[in-house]
Amino acid sequence: MKNSKFIFDKFTKLFEQGLITSKDLTNELISILKSKRDEIVFKMRLTSKDEFEVLSKRVENLEKQLKNSQFSKKKKTKRVKKS
Repeated sequence: MKNSKFIFDKFTKLFEQGLITSKDLTNELISILKSKRDEIVFKMRLTSKDEFEVLSKRVENLEKQLKNSQFSKKKKTKRVKKS
């Protein structure tokens, strides 16, 4: 019940501020869910806070590299010399 109240409060703040566009709303939801995920993992003590921060940075870097590699996959065609 406490978590649902937290989410409802976030939604009401969003609507009050006028952030109704779908892009802003999805970004806000993703950030809320990420923070909740971080809290749950931290409470379960799966890793220390320092280890968790290092691992989350690694994941972010890997996601960036993945996005960059997907855009750079376009191969250039090589021209063959005629003999």
